[in-house]
Amino acid sequence: MRGKVSASTQNQALCALIFLYRLLGKEVGVLDEVVRAKRPRRLPVVLTEEEVDRLLGCMDGLTRLIGQLLYGSGMRILECLGMRVKDLDFQRGEITVRDGKGRKDRVTLLPASCNHPLGDHLSAVRQMHNDDLRVGLGRAPLPDALSRKYPSADREWGWQFVFPASSHYTDRTTGVRHRHHLHESVIQKEVSQAVRRAGLTKLATPHTLRHSFATELIRDGYDIRTVQELLGHEDLSTTMIYTHVLNRGGRGVRSPADRLSGRPVPSPGAPTRDPVLGRPAGRPNTKGDG
Repeated sequence: MRGKVSASTQNQALCALIFLYRLLGKEVGVLDEVVRAKRPRRLPVVLTEEEVDRLLGCMDGLTRLIGQLLYGSGMRILECLGMRVKDLDFQRGEITVRDGKGRKDRVTLLPASCNHPLGDHLSAVRQMHNDDLRVGLGRAPLPDALSRKYPSADREWGWQFVFPASSHYTDRTTGVRHRHHLHESVIQKEVSQAVRRAGLTKLATPHTLRHSFATELIRDGYDIRTVQELLGHEDLSTTMIYTHVLNRGGRGVRSPADRLSGRPVPSPGAPTRDPVLGRPAGRPNTKGDG
């Protein structure tokens, strides 16, 4: 297109035109010859351990805890914010991710370094929940039709969000006031500011911590199938992209340049030196060799 827009924008414009024609009841015509733009396959942005440490060092409080969980478990940001209290297993060091991408459940790691700060956070959240219950609130939205099957479950501690929002909202359908989980834009803005404070040149987002988690596991030699299960990828080829980030397959690939002797390379146009006489090759010895 003339505007040099991305492939997704081109395809979105095409779908909008097709929808408009069908809405107006007009014939769209044959679409077999229409070429849809192919989205390029990009490598993910990955932070090193030192960069992650700098990033988390520029965050504090709740934002830092969420950042540690994203990096330590490989969860997506909405999977992390949508966690319920019952999904945490401190004894086994596991987090059960409910209704992830593709509506699939999975189990991932609960970092041991998060146990203490997460426990303190849950104590504060439970106190807030008890305060809500005393004034007739304390209800969390339940998935699907569980609220009809278990009418009082939305008040139970186990169903509360680990990272609840600071205010309530009213459900338009039922009129019930709920406390939802923290909105993802809050964490996205905090991470963006932390990236600038840390002086990182990479365009890091909360999802970058998930990419960094997977890359570090593969770097440490964990099986690619294990990483696939922890990330919740349906296709192994999606997980294989992190081997491209590392430039390694089943065994580490070493650059041929790293096997050189380390002798300095002469700059272009500089005369080469004779290995025996130690002077520029081709230049006569005016002082004599004897």
